[in-house]
Amino acid sequence: MTQNEATIHKFYTAFQNKDYATMQSCYADDAVFNDPAFGLIDAEHARAMWEMLCKRAKDFSLTYGNIQLLDEEYATCDWNAKYLFSKTGRKVNNKIKAHLRLKDGLIIEHTDAFDFYKWTRMALGLPGFLFGWSNFMQGKIQKGARKGLVEFMDKNI
Repeated sequence: MTQNEATIHKFYTAFQNKDYATMQSCYADDAVFNDPAFGLIDAEHARAMWEMLCKRAKDFSLTYGNIQLLDEEYATCDWNAKYLFSKTGRKVNNKIKAHLRLKDGLIIEHTDAFDFYKWTRMALGLPGFLFGWSNFMQGKIQKGARKGLVEFMDKNI
């Protein structure tokens, strides 16, 4: 197993156990994270995001696999999170493709891609069905996610 593959296993195994401290240790100090819900954030915010998500996770389970080492830096991984969305109490089953860039055994770039419209329908119900496809809804969710993250950081970090 390569160092990068070991880091990916370490990160997602920690996520399965809601061990945010170990997840945080997998990121380089200058890492960046990007996904449809939070947008592009720096390492400090990404570390806090994982802590927040682990602490708030209700009825949570995670599986991962299909790790593909594309070259010495780049890899992909499929993962699936099942949880109750905290704002609505609705069940979400989110299938995600992680795109990772690693250096010296640490994640330096992490992008999670998933079907945002499908996620909004699961997480929000009717409003997600009606408006989840729109840029307006994605912007509203990103703004709310970032605001919640900053509030979490102000209280906890």
